[in-house]
Formats: sequence, structure tokens, C-alpha cells
Amino acid sequence: MTTRRPLLHRFTAFALLALAGAALADDTPRPRAAAYIPVPLQASIDRVQPMTGIVLWNDNTSDLAAIGDDVQLEFAYFKYSDVATGPGVYDWSLVDARLASAAARGHQMILRFHDTYPGDTVVSIPAHVASAPDHVLSYRQVEGQQTFVPDWRSATLRTFILEFYTRFAQRYDLDPRIAFLQVGFGSYAEYHLWDGPLTLGRTFPSKTFQQQFLMHLGDAFDQTPWSLSIDAASATYSPFSAVPALRQLRFGLFDDSFMHETHSEDNQEYNRASWLFFGSTRYHDSPAGGEFNYYSDYDQAHVLDPDGPWGRSFESFAAQYHISYMIGNDQPGYQSRARIREAAMATGYAFRVTTLSSNGECVRMTVRNEGVAPIYHDAWPAADGHRLGTSLKGLLPGAERTAAACIGPHARATLEVGIESDRLVPGQRIQFNASLP
Repeated sequence: MTTRRPLLHRFTAFALLALAGAALADDTPRPRAAAYIPVPLQASIDRVQPMTGIVLWNDNTSDLAAIGDDVQLEFAYFKYSDVATGPGVYDWSLVDARLASAAARGHQMILRFHDTYPGDTVVSIPAHVASAPDHVLSYRQVEGQQTFVPDWRSATLRTFILEFYTRFAQRYDLDPRIAFLQVGFGSYAEYHLWDGPLTLGRTFPSKTFQQQFLMHLGDAFDQTPWSLSIDAASATYSPFSAVPALRQLRFGLFDDSFMHETHSEDNQEYNRASWLFFGSTRYHDSPAGGEFNYYSDYDQAHVLDPDGPWGRSFESFAAQYHISYMIGNDQPGYQSRARIREAAMATGYAFRVTTLSSNGECVRMTVRNEGVAPIYHDAWPAADGHRLGTSLKGLLPGAERTAAACIGPHARATLEVGIESDRLVPGQRIQFNASLP
């Protein structure tokens, strides 16, 4: 029996023979691609980089004016009732005003909305939620002070919280004026109700709702990094221990008692254990930050001393935890502007261009991150105003990334190199180091 090749295979063979013959017949010389030649480049980072550093409160206008560009981030708290004015009605003017004031100074912002603020009896949730039939107004003693505490039994409240962050993300997820968002429940939205009446499902959200909330945030935000307090590690009042998969969500961490006397003395110490609970590589994708502790006036006064308040410098802590930012609103009262700048420059990313070459049409550039943390928004190596096609977002400390693109005819001697980002506000610039002969 004769086996026949499929007709398609015969046609394919004829086509290949024809192409081979054409190739043999075509002896037209091909132009050789020009060789890449190294391009000299000298540059240095001499200021605090965008979205990093020591953070001042947005309403601290006197210190912000005095510190100038040595601060690149500002912080503000809001109540939910500052924005939500009725069912489905949102007035973002207060938020926009804060963002505009920071942007006018060439800074981005970190925002946080809170439901409970010890000592504050002003209702933090919108009136239509507070007066809903399923919500009972209550005032409790928190940290020894009369405080409004929302009633988390209320389905109206829980529905509102989810809707709020949907609306926030729709409006601000791509807004370059916002660097990071902090979220949470309880006192200061720091994921605790210390020295208060903690009752899950009543004075603090149930673990079931917390899980729903966390997954909702993961779906709502595409570009804006959001973070939780390290206190969310608690097995008592958070769902992470019971539902380990929640730790796979992409969120950052903030530590509001950073560098207290026994901070990180061993892996069992509360703050250190809480950081480790969420994984030592979380900083790869999401920012690590916090606030200098207020355990004592001494801590605040000496936290940025060269050896810190308790024998370790801020720089060593920043490297250990890959810190991108740290709220230090009182530091201008204790430290010089030069020291605040020095400490700020020890946080976040620090790029170095390690190679740069061109063949007159195309450019290649390799960038290393010499900082302690990645950048968490897209930033693009660029040559003569052309982005080279590879973002530096997520480039880890010590790692390199090469970007290349054909940008058209150009002179090597006048090639202009930079790092561009759509997440900057006017006046900001991402710098880099370079020492290429």
C-alpha cells in the first residue's frame, strides 16, 4: 500500500524550495547594522526623590515652607463625612483642595480616612448612614476619652464603606497627586481599638466584613498602592490568620510606632513580628512606611540623631524594612533641614545608569537601583524625550534592568537622558547617578 503525503505538505515543500531559490538568486548586499558605542554620562542625585522621604502633615504649612524640596510627600486625615454628603452623593472638594495645595509645592500626598479618632465626638460617617434604622449612635471611652465609635452591626454602614472606596478609586486611581493610600479600621484607622471596647461586629468590623473589604480594595485599585497598619497582623481582630490567602493581596504596610525603645530587638518583638507576619518580601510590590513613634518626647526629639534614640540609626531601620516614607511631622522642631534631607535620601529608590550606548539610531541603557526599596509607580528610562520601553517599577535594590529603543537619528554627543513618569506633579524630577567615561 502506498502512503501519500498530505497535499498541504507537498505545497509547503514546493514553497520552501521556491523561497530558497529566490534567496540564492538575490545576491544584493545587505547593509550592516551600525555598532553600539558607549555614550559618556555624568549625573548625581542631590535631592530627595519623588514619593520617598520624611513626610510632613499637609496643614503644617510653616514647616513645609521652611523645608521646601527636602520633603516630597505630605499626609492628611479625613473623616468619611468630609466627603459623603448623602446617599450616593460625594463632594470631593476638601480632598481636592489638599491635593492641590501639595501639588503646588511640588509634592504628592498620602491619604487616610478614619472611622474612629480617640477624643473626637464628631460623627465620622455621613448623616444618612449614622441615622439609618440599623445604625445606633454610640460614644465610648477610647484611650480615656469620649469618642464616637460607629456601629458595625449596620449593613448600611458596611455597604457605604465599600461604595466609598469604589468611588474613591474611580476618581483618584490615576491621579498623580496621590502617591499612596492608607486604609484601616478603629483608632486612627490603624487597625486597633487600643484601650477601647473592642467587640467584633459592633465597635470593630467583623472578620467576615474585613475579608470582604480587603478583597474589594484589591479589585478597586489598579495603580494606587494601598497599605494597612502592621496591627492588622492580630489574630484576635483581623482575618489574616484564619484566611492566609488574604496575604496574597497586594498591599503595603505602615508602622505607626517606628523605632520605639525595643523595636526589632528580636523577631518576637511585637513590631518586628508583625512585619514578618506579612512576609519579608512584601516590599517587592508594595510600599513600606509608617510614623516615628510618640511613646515619649525623647523618642521624637532623638529619632533622627546619628545613632537614633536607642543606639540604632534611622538609616539602619530604613534599610532593614525597605522604607519608602516615614511620617515625621515634628522633626523640623528637633533636627536641621540638612539632617532631615540626609535621612529622607536614605529611603526609597536611588537609580544609577550603569551603561549607556547608541548606534546613532537606537539607544540602550541599563539602570541599577541602589536604594533600599523599589519605585511603586511606572518610571521610564528616556533618551531625547523617547521612552525606552521598559519601566523601572518594581526594580529591586541591587537589581538592574536594561531598556532599549530605536528613537531615530541622533547625535551621541548631545543625547539627553532622563527618567520619566506620569505619576509626577509639576516641578518634580526623578534623578539618577551616573559616572560613565
